[in-house]
Amino acid sequence: MIEILSRITIFIIRHTLTNFDRSMDETEEQLFNALGELLKIKNECSCSVFSECGLSDMTVKQIAYLKVINEQGEVTFSRLAELTGTSKPTVTEMINRCVRMDCVYREPCANDRRIQYIRLTDKGRMIARAEQAALLRVAERMLDALDEQERDLLVRILRKVR
Repeated sequence: MIEILSRITIFIIRHTLTNFDRSMDETEEQLFNALGELLKIKNECSCSVFSECGLSDMTVKQIAYLKVINEQGEVTFSRLAELTGTSKPTVTEMINRCVRMDCVYREPCANDRRIQYIRLTDKGRMIARAEQAALLRVAERMLDALDEQERDLLVRILRKVR
């Protein structure tokens, strides 16, 4: 799934760039190709992390929901719908799937039993943090391939791009 999204993203970027009134010069083409390779490495690392966690059947949208819940700590259905820009029925269906996958659980509010909080299980927290683990793997691969001067230069360049 992530590999397909990466290919689609690269296709869209390439299509957009090639439909400009001007063509890319050699430097732009090299940068484009290098960024494409970097995205490919990042997606390989993401797939590897998710596969190691036994999560090959997780969708990108489910992972996105888990990341939002992780960032919030605890969240109600209404608040999750607000944060994700989706309807409450959509959130309910997604959370039901995540409950079946043992990624989240519902906890009633102590003061108002009508309100339910959505909380992550240990497995849900692991999934939500897997993307960070994938980025760390990308960084490790980059650092392993570069000497100290190249690392320093890369860091300076990336700080400029912000």
